Amino acid sequence: MTTKRGLITDSFKVVKKARNGVKREKRPTPPPPPQKEPETETVREEELQRLTHFDLNWIFGPCTGISRLQRWERAKLHGLSPPEEIRDLLLQTHTDPEYNLSLWSEYPL
Repeated sequence: MTTKRGLITDSFKVVKKARNGVKREKRPTPPPPPQKEPETETVREEELQRLTHFDLNWIFGPCTGISRLQRWERAKLHGLSPPEEIRDLLLQTHTDPEYNLSLWSEYPL
């Protein structure tokens, strides 16, 4: 006794869209939006990226609970040779909390 097994598509009604003979007009693709990235933003992003790498480098000790400059000074005191460019950057931007506070400053201790 063999039963003929049909396809799942045999259970559903075939519906085709009617074509009216009207072709769609091809529209030209819009031009890409202009780049709004000023040079100062890219410099800022690059500086913050360097500071983030400083935060993630555990050679200079833990960075929770202290500012980046305090961490740099502690590393210098212990002879760990932190990069001078980080110190110069932190001294130039000492009023900006985004520069001074470490990556982990928003996490509670």
